Amino acid sequence: MSQPAPGNEDIAALAKGGRTNFFGFLLRLAARIPFLIVAGRYYGPEALGRFAYAVLIVEFAAQIATLGLKRGLAQQLSLTEKPHVNVVWDAMLAAFLASAVGTALLALFPQAMFPNSQVRGVEWLLPLIVFAVAGSDVALAALAYRHNIRATVTARAIIEPWTISIAATVLYFTLSSRDGLIIAYVISMLAALAASLWPLFRAYGMPQGWRPEPGTLWMLARRNTPLAAADAIEWGSRRIDIAILGLFFSPAVVGVYYVAQQVASLPQKLKTSFDPILGPVITQKLAEGDKAAVAKQVRQVGFWIIAAQAGVALALGIPGEAVMGLVGEEFISGTGVLGFLLAAEVVAATAAVSEAALVYIARHRNLMISTLMIVIQIALSIALILAMRTLNWPTTFQAAGPAIALSLALGLASVLKARLLGRLLGAPVSGWRWPLVWAAAGATVVGSAFTFLPRSYEWAELIFGIPFILGVFGIILWTRGFTHEDRVLFRMKAGEEPSLPIPGPLPRDR
Repeated sequence: MSQPAPGNEDIAALAKGGRTNFFGFLLRLAARIPFLIVAGRYYGPEALGRFAYAVLIVEFAAQIATLGLKRGLAQQLSLTEKPHVNVVWDAMLAAFLASAVGTALLALFPQAMFPNSQVRGVEWLLPLIVFAVAGSDVALAALAYRHNIRATVTARAIIEPWTISIAATVLYFTLSSRDGLIIAYVISMLAALAASLWPLFRAYGMPQGWRPEPGTLWMLARRNTPLAAADAIEWGSRRIDIAILGLFFSPAVVGVYYVAQQVASLPQKLKTSFDPILGPVITQKLAEGDKAAVAKQVRQVGFWIIAAQAGVALALGIPGEAVMGLVGEEFISGTGVLGFLLAAEVVAATAAVSEAALVYIARHRNLMISTLMIVIQIALSIALILAMRTLNWPTTFQAAGPAIALSLALGLASVLKARLLGRLLGAPVSGWRWPLVWAAAGATVVGSAFTFLPRSYEWAELIFGIPFILGVFGIILWTRGFTHEDRVLFRMKAGEEPSLPIPGPLPRDR
């Protein structure tokens, strides 16, 4: 019973790779909270809001500059006859040139990063970090192709978050309480870049006889346009709410929302735990023409992600006031926003996993659904804000508008993408199972009991409440909802490493 059933090696590979990056999620969780506490308690909501909006714009430029290579590079490497190191350097150069364009635009129009405040101090130099963010993303994508998931965990879950937490603390007391967050962010991104390039050089070596080929770079960028657009929309759907808030509200309101968003985005990292291994497994089965296997993979991983995200969402949402109060008293007003954002992550799971297959077999139709989703999200966000402002509702309620819009838009995207993928594969792809309801109900009852404790005992909500919520949710789901194949995820042997297939050629999107 310790081995997966015959023919389910792909599920075992998904489980092993997911476990490796799930550990990275736990490290990221441990590192994210100290930064939020430092930023909230020392720098305050206003400084944090300015920082959040500026980083949003910079990282959007970096996202565009990767040209879809975070998911497209693996396919490029699997189909080429050129030395892989040269293909990687083609990709790095393409990202570098795109980063140069993004950096130049932000340098010419710095007010895009600070729409409701003046640009000051070192903030003028912030656009330069686009190179580091995009370069690190491409390097880690190349390493994922070589099955080196550990590099992503090290760079993104250890080096980057702990560096920004430590640097922000030191800079506040030694250099600048005004520019400390921006400088700390730059330092953390440079550290993450170094942590990405070092294993890249060790895995691929230095290029031999490589010369830039403009035609190849252009074809690479054009081929990846649908992937780049899908990545940008998926990325933007989780951050456009900050952009909208920055146009309607003060930096302090943005700062409170940003903290809620950062806490709520932790469950989202569970989905990305499977990204490096889900793509190769799916593309191999597509190349074999085994659509039933792809549907099974999507259902299996979809259930794992929904279950994990729902458990984490309940653990963070039920004691929401205590979680937000940990960052500072001023941030408790964002508890409602936190609840809607956590719900959004759960409903988004089906869309996210379905997209992992759609980007290969129906990338243009997937892009159309993603575009529709973000258009609805933007329109609904603005409509809700203006409607609540007309009714003179409190600012706290108005600021929750984008979070509500995000939940509804992601729910629509999940329905549309799952139905499209199911029709293309000829099999259902939804990972939903009814025992999730019983597990959530049990966890809610237990967690709610802790919320009746006096305000002075909020620490007990966090120290005891969160583990109890996760424990009850996990026990009910394990006994009522898990199958034999689900338990493969938890059977890790000493020294076990993910063993992944090489992506195969893909059918054209019709």
